[in-house]
Amino acid sequence: MEARSFVLRGVLAGAVAGLVAWLFSLVFAEPQIEAAIAYEEGRGAAEEALAVAAGAAPAGGSEEEVVSRGVQATIGLGVGMVGIGIALGLLFAVVYTLLHGRVALRPRVLALVVAGAAFLTLYATPFVKYPASPPAVGADETIGDRTALYLAMVIGSLVALAVAVVVARAVRARVGTWNAVLLGGAAYIALAAVLMAVLPGLGELTINAAAGGPRVAETPLPLRDPAGTIVFPGFDADVLYAFRVASITAQALLWGVLGLVFGALVERRMARDDEPALAAAS
Repeated sequence: MEARSFVLRGVLAGAVAGLVAWLFSLVFAEPQIEAAIAYEEGRGAAEEALAVAAGAAPAGGSEEEVVSRGVQATIGLGVGMVGIGIALGLLFAVVYTLLHGRVALRPRVLALVVAGAAFLTLYATPFVKYPASPPAVGADETIGDRTALYLAMVIGSLVALAVAVVVARAVRARVGTWNAVLLGGAAYIALAAVLMAVLPGLGELTINAAAGGPRVAETPLPLRDPAGTIVFPGFDADVLYAFRVASITAQALLWGVLGLVFGALVERRMARDDEPALAAAS
């Protein structure tokens, strides 16, 4: 098969994967985002009330939305996720093309291996250190730092994967394929663990004045008045948990569907290409 055929199938598989991930997110992630936005608005009103009570001038009016929340949560999210799926499908096709013919695996299996490796390195491993968070979780002042740390985790994860592949290939002839895979996996886990230990936690980017030291995370704590009375609760842990489960599940669906659909399309095309040769041989 030509590289162009792989690219076209990558685009189609990515679009299907993005659509599936969008439908899942629409049902399971969007309710948590709505709850987080409602919390953010309520906490903002409480903070403004405390500021006014302390004699500060009231804040200005909220900015008008250019795109309504309803559009963002439905069509906007769908277009975005399908677009991301297509982009990842192109990247997936490039990696698959480089491995095709060099790895003794049937197309479906190779596609799933590539998809699994991509999910592990690009999302799952960084997620362990810096899990996804809904609106209201995370200080505005640390957005740049959080983005840089996440990118560092992704790049480090890719480097760890490359090292793991090199280790597995180096010892394969001596210990066999299965043991080589285990050693490569152990190398990846060790390097990822070291990277997670070196990089700071998100809670270290802000200071919890009430506790007098670094917070475990940037999840909002209860809002208190000058007397120490709680006037607004902290962020709901159940909402945060449900959002993170939905987030990682949507990514698993995205990469899983991408690998399954791409592998099926490639095998179907290869079977079609083999038909004339089989007919001639018979």
